[in-house]
Amino acid sequence: MSFADLPPLLAEALSARGYAAPTSVQAAVLQPEAAGRDLLVSAQTGSGKTVAFGLAMAEDLLKGEQMPFATTPLALIIAPTRELALQVSRELGWLYDAARARIATCVGGMDAGAERRRLSHGAHIVVGTPGRLRDHLERGALDLSNLRIAVLDEADEMLDMGFREDLEEILDATPPERRTLLFSATMPKPIEALARRYQRDALRISTVGEERGHGDIAYQAVTVAPSDIEGAVVNLLRFHDAESAMLFCATRDSVRRLHASLLERGFDAVALSGEHSQNERNQALQALRDRRARLCVATDVAARGINLPTLSLVIHVELPRDADTLQHRSGRTGRAGKKGTAVLIVPYQRRRRVEAMLRDARIPAEWVQPPSAADIAARDSERLLETLLAPAEYDDQDRALAARLIAERSVEDIAAALVHAHRAKLPAPEELVDRGERPDRRDEGPRAGFEDTVWFKINVGRRQNADPRWLLPLLCRRGHITKRDVGAIRIEAEQTLFEIPRQAAARFADALKRTAGEDREGDGGVLIVPAQGGPGAGPRGPRPGPRGDRPNRPNGPPRGGPRRDTRPARPKVKQK
Repeated sequence: MSFADLPPLLAEALSARGYAAPTSVQAAVLQPEAAGRDLLVSAQTGSGKTVAFGLAMAEDLLKGEQMPFATTPLALIIAPTRELALQVSRELGWLYDAARARIATCVGGMDAGAERRRLSHGAHIVVGTPGRLRDHLERGALDLSNLRIAVLDEADEMLDMGFREDLEEILDATPPERRTLLFSATMPKPIEALARRYQRDALRISTVGEERGHGDIAYQAVTVAPSDIEGAVVNLLRFHDAESAMLFCATRDSVRRLHASLLERGFDAVALSGEHSQNERNQALQALRDRRARLCVATDVAARGINLPTLSLVIHVELPRDADTLQHRSGRTGRAGKKGTAVLIVPYQRRRRVEAMLRDARIPAEWVQPPSAADIAARDSERLLETLLAPAEYDDQDRALAARLIAERSVEDIAAALVHAHRAKLPAPEELVDRGERPDRRDEGPRAGFEDTVWFKINVGRRQNADPRWLLPLLCRRGHITKRDVGAIRIEAEQTLFEIPRQAAARFADALKRTAGEDREGDGGVLIVPAQGGPGAGPRGPRPGPRGDRPNRPNGPPRGGPRRDTRPARPKVKQK
């Protein structure tokens, strides 16, 4: 299908923007059976749905080749966020520019008085967020009595954000004969209920295939120790070296911390969260569009409606709450036929939950190790060689400077200096505690510095899913040591024993006392104490005492009688 059947002014606008053929959702709304009907459309973010409903509105708006005279709005588009509303307004602006359409945007954080003045002068199309539109409606500034078509963009997001009452009040103020187009990436029951109430004989259109994930997005999952999450973010950014990247966090505090950390390491990053004013948000988005910043650290809500054509990498620094959120976040990349990558950073104990989420989303993700410093150095070398060996034109000044350098230094020295200068500008990669390997130290012999050790024990074992991959970061965090200070590890049924060099044991024990009451990372229920038997018990650690001496397996009633489980509650950190 082509755009040949559209009004010439719309076809010309699309051609000027480089549109050669409609996307699947655009083709669907232009089919003859969709003409004049209410539409209930399932379409993913980035599928071209803004242009789709812009084209679908044409039959209700245009009178010949121009917009008719109107003192009140003919079309209303409701979007969940300021950014998305502004983006929709820009898209409709160039699409209907030749028709001389007057478009008014009404969003929170902007001058409400100026918006009311624009509405009073007459607007063919009004684009806004639910809260601001409701405010103008209640103040009498927005008259919807002559509305011909209403569009709800990303309706599922608006319901998730608590805008149901606003939407109902706005739609109740529109004429019953209007057309209603409802666009939503997902179709939960609340959306279907909204459609039944405000639509008549709606045509159901779905461009979401059986594979719910975007076909142009490659998904990866990286397992890390909880203490290595920030380091994994740094290494992923350095390894992929994306033109633009979006990093998602769950809270504004997490956004603030990660943003500050990335700036300190030398990354060009901006932040978006609920604590930023509209002016700060506009400045951050402009920095991304101008390429003055390449990274955006954001919360889910703050990032809705952002469209960056150069965005090729999405990193889920903190895991999304469900499969739909995963898709909304990841949909920031892989747009308009371009390829993108979405990476989930998964703490070891959360892997099973993430696997279930991916199954629910029908997304095939590749489980990989986080990039190491060696991996990043190799990728840097490839990129540098590709840049230097690419065809280029040099002027006489360039060649004169090159001749002077060759006269002073050897070609090898000049090339090495060039490589050094290039790498010096790049943020340093991080050394991760554990890159995904499963350490097993039961059969290791004494390492250097572990000839004289002190044994400690933890009140979790195999029955509590004890695993060195999360035990090592826990010991480092609680005992203020590094992984090099931990010797052999022996995991038993109800406890885990490990050794610390004698010269570090006192410092380790003091740190344990100071951190015993803390509940960071959900590990407050894990107890770490010196093990009975002292040093010299052999590389496999001291033998546990009799059953009655084990603190987390107390004696029960005699065999054959009723048995009550008196073991302590399993700590949160052990869950995987």
